Amino acid sequence: MSSDFESYEQDFAGLTADITGRIGKVPKLVGDEKKQMVANVEKQLEEARELLEQMELEVREIPPQSRGMYSSRMRSYKQEMGKLEADFKRSRIAYSDEVRNELLGDDGNSSENQRAHLLDNTERLERSSRRLEAGYQIAVET
Repeated sequence: MSSDFESYEQDFAGLTADITGRIGKVPKLVGDEKKQMVANVEKQLEEARELLEQMELEVREIPPQSRGMYSSRMRSYKQEMGKLEADFKRSRIAYSDEVRNELLGDDGNSSENQRAHLLDNTERLERSSRRLEAGYQIAVET
């Protein structure tokens, strides 16, 4: 029975490695490619869940004296599965920097341009204030 569990472990390790690789690619894709990759990852996650269920059934069949070791492995596999699902959720909604900048109209130097524009406007405002004060002084003197 433990040989079945070990083969399930190997399958699970290969599947999670493949899922991790695909999750890393999802944010970089757009359009139909992204939808297709998301669908593939969802299928693989479902396969991994089913594999975990099979592993749990195998653990129940193992004699009680050696079940503890396998149970602790199962807990770590479930935690890993939870992390994969969370990473997948984040990657599905993440956009690459280029897409974000395109949507928001950022060109990377916009904060520098805005700062320069603000300084120019501040100087212009100060000059106008000085002219108004000078005009007021002339009006008071006359």
